[in-house]
Amino acid sequence: MVKSGFAFFIFLSAAFLSYAQQSSPKVLEVNRIETEAAGFSADRLKRIDESINSWISRDYMNGAVALIIRDGKIAYYKSFGYTKENKKGEIDRTDIFRIASQTKAITSVAVMMLFEEGKFLLDDKVSQYIPEFAKTKVIEKFNSADTTFTTRPAKREITIRDLLTHTSGIGYAQIGSEVQNAIYFKHGVIGGIGVGKVLLADKIKILGGLPVFHDPGTEYTYGLNTDVLGYLVEVVSGMGLDEFFSKRIFTPLGMRDTYFYLPSGKQKRLLPLFSETNGKLKHTDNPYKLNGDLNPDFPSTKGTYFSGGGGLSSTIMDYAIFLQMLLNGGQYNGTRYLSAASVRMMTMNQIGNLSVGSKGNKFGLGFGVTTENGSAMTPLSEGSYEWGGMFATTYWVDPREKLIGLFFRNIFPTSHGELADKFKVLTYQAIDK
Repeated sequence: MVKSGFAFFIFLSAAFLSYAQQSSPKVLEVNRIETEAAGFSADRLKRIDESINSWISRDYMNGAVALIIRDGKIAYYKSFGYTKENKKGEIDRTDIFRIASQTKAITSVAVMMLFEEGKFLLDDKVSQYIPEFAKTKVIEKFNSADTTFTTRPAKREITIRDLLTHTSGIGYAQIGSEVQNAIYFKHGVIGGIGVGKVLLADKIKILGGLPVFHDPGTEYTYGLNTDVLGYLVEVVSGMGLDEFFSKRIFTPLGMRDTYFYLPSGKQKRLLPLFSETNGKLKHTDNPYKLNGDLNPDFPSTKGTYFSGGGGLSSTIMDYAIFLQMLLNGGQYNGTRYLSAASVRMMTMNQIGNLSVGSKGNKFGLGFGVTTENGSAMTPLSEGSYEWGGMFATTYWVDPREKLIGLFFRNIFPTSHGELADKFKVLTYQAIDK
């Protein structure tokens, strides 16, 4: 009887240890590759090497860094390609990329941190904190000849939730529709990347006085919403957005290489920006000329504009740590950044019957969310969340598979946006258990 009781105790202890190991928040061991322990086939992962090297040899891109994590274990972490037009200079895994709209997820987390502190409710009117957004108006007619327009009162004002879900009706300066570009250019509203010595507060206040392109909450329109959220963080926290990110997110998480503007000692690690023209790759000194030029070396300047929608540069591993925190339910390495409830809210459908893209996917509070229909069209499980950046960086998190995937390039424009989806396929086909 004693022996059987002791054996049962040992069984329970082992079971509890196994459960604790499975359920405990994961911390990435950045210098340790555990391909098989993460449930991947090393042979099938070689297909990623072959594919990426083929894309480089066919001039689809100059290079990339790829990272796959499953159940907190790094299964794949490699760099490929070159940094110079003569195809010399190797890309390193720790090189720094312009991550553009991947900034949006970080700004959204900052907003939710303040939400959890009771600073506001998500359905509060933005005008309660930024008065310039009061009395929202909607464009009715636009005259392209002289860029004048007529408006009508909106059915309601913009809320914080509208901004998080891109349903406010705000458009995008410089990269939006022809009408959006024209109106914003006329009034000095900018996209927020490489814009020089201007201030976020000044531009957002101007934006607040301009009309929106549909009634808030009625359509999904990708726009400057997250830049407005960045200014909201500044107003509510009393800190600049760069300071809030550093103190509340980057430093405690150990994201040592993520900045709006790089310190001088790290500027050499910024990858050059390539562009593709007629199938040929070259360094670009201006990736687009649209209502103003963009300095591709903007992360190495001493800028003053902190674009919550697109201004950050980072390494692939820094961003993976941020995503692992979210996959952990809001905690990492003993520190809680968000509650599990807030992460759940951020990564579920928040736009009702509206859709994002041709796959019928949804949008949460800062993330695109894969639906059942979207999962039928791609390997991502239903409930996965993702986004990317203008300069060809992309990421996704698949909670069902406990999987994080990141594929970073720095090229714009490119005619090979499909490579990000191919990388997803190559990732899932290598899962062995």
